Amino acid sequence: MHLRKLGVALVLSVASLAFAAEDVVTATHGTITKIDKSAKTISVKTADGSEHDFHVAKDTTFHGADVAANDSWHGLNAGSEVVAHSTKRGTEDTAVEVDKLGKDGLKRTEGTIKEMDRGGKKLVVTTADGTDHAFRLSGNAAADAGKDIGEGTEKGTKVAVYSTEHTGEKVAHFFEKM
Repeated sequence: MHLRKLGVALVLSVASLAFAAEDVVTATHGTITKIDKSAKTISVKTADGSEHDFHVAKDTTFHGADVAANDSWHGLNAGSEVVAHSTKRGTEDTAVEVDKLGKDGLKRTEGTIKEMDRGGKKLVVTTADGTDHAFRLSGNAAADAGKDIGEGTEKGTKVAVYSTEHTGEKVAHFFEKM
C-alpha cells in the first residue's frame, strides 16, 4: 500500500515538473519576417540573424498593435518590430504575448534604473533629463528581469523600457539592457 502511494506521489511530482517547464516564458526581440495566417504562425528574426517561429494561440495577447486594422493580422505585418513572449507547448514555441514596438506600438523610454523590485513588480527609471518614471512590471516583464533579457539590470544600468499606459499607470511589458 505504501509503495503504491509513493508511486502515485512520484508520478504526480514528475507531471507537475513537466507542466512547470511548459510555463517558462522566454522573450524574443526582433522583426517579423513572415506571417502565416492559416498556420497561425509568425517568424521573427533577431539582431543576431537567427529566425524563430511562434504559434499564435487563441489566448495569445497583443499589446501596442491595432488588432482591428484591416491590412494586418492582429495588428502585425511583416517588418513589424516585436517582442514575442513564448513558452514551449508540446514541440511548438507558442506566443503567449506579442508586443508591437516602434511606430504606433509600445512607448519606449530610455534611462537608468533607479529602483527595481521584481517581487513587487516595480521599476523606476531616471531619464537623461533627470525625470523619474515609475512602471508596474507585467508578469512577463518581471519574469524576464530574472533571465538573460534582464541580466545586469541592477541599479545604475541603462535600459530601454517598452510600456503602455492604463488608467494613468505605466505598465512595462518588456525592457532590455542598452
